[in-house]
Amino acid sequence: MDHKHVEELFEWIDEAATAIEYQENSTYLEAVAGALDVLFHHAPFDDMADLLKQQLEKHLKDIELNKYEKEEIRKATQLAILKGMKGATQQQHLITPDTVAMFMGYLTQRLFPGEKELRIFDPACGTANLLTAVLNQLDKKVAAYGSDVDETLMKLALANANLQKSEIEFFHQDSLRPFLLEPVDFVLADLPVGYYPDDVQAKEFTLHAEEEHSYSHHLFIEQGLRYTKPGGFLMFIIPNFLFESDQAQQLNEFLREHAHIFGMLQLPESLFKEEKHAKSILILQKKGEGTKTPKEALLAKLPSFKNHTAMADILGQINQWFEKNHSS
Repeated sequence: MDHKHVEELFEWIDEAATAIEYQENSTYLEAVAGALDVLFHHAPFDDMADLLKQQLEKHLKDIELNKYEKEEIRKATQLAILKGMKGATQQQHLITPDTVAMFMGYLTQRLFPGEKELRIFDPACGTANLLTAVLNQLDKKVAAYGSDVDETLMKLALANANLQKSEIEFFHQDSLRPFLLEPVDFVLADLPVGYYPDDVQAKEFTLHAEEEHSYSHHLFIEQGLRYTKPGGFLMFIIPNFLFESDQAQQLNEFLREHAHIFGMLQLPESLFKEEKHAKSILILQKKGEGTKTPKEALLAKLPSFKNHTAMADILGQINQWFEKNHSS
């Protein structure tokens, strides 16, 4: 990957988005989605003002999209989205750190070493940064699906996938409602943390709270298991307090009945502004015929991703664990 390519593509997106934001009086984030669409179609849209069309047509002459690799496009797009999300306080407007997305791609490869085809679903896909980061690391035929309730994030996800030429089918809906989707081999998500406001829909889940609102992150785990094949895997970014909250006992009992805990990897605290926001990667296997809990789960506290020596050491240990417990 060429970092100069990432920088110049980001600058192109940023300039186009700034022009759209100013001319159409939209938010920068909405303008980024528009800029990505213009870049993909290599033409402004018919309903744009003449002055904006002229600016974008001139701007398009400065770009040759075919020279960029998928990862360069993903990273440049991510930088523009991050700029648009600065100061955004909504939990759903946060993006999975790049190092974490890449690490989850590596873990996905280890979970599915022999499969030639794979069906993947991210029920909280946001801008599809995590999903495309994982897809870009897989050397197999993949059918991918993503869902999010936020319209702006869905527009960004679609434009992001189009530019990377990633075939992903998106659902723009509340991800805790039913999907027209056959069960998949693998569910992954950076779980939205907080309360789910729809108490009526929450009652469709075993993990709904008896009093007050249910935790959306609990319901997402149950929803993920619903859409995973028996024996399939799930990988979630979870808050470190997941198994210590007031509804943790209910969650523990549910997981014991429906899944094997395959592993839990605590992410470096340096990634998070405050310790209370620290997260881990939880790996589950849905129970099925012939599945069993590993003799020892994959448990580790990850060092800083910048500490290459410590990281190489932990990757060696993780590889050994997979050879011993999951080499099929």
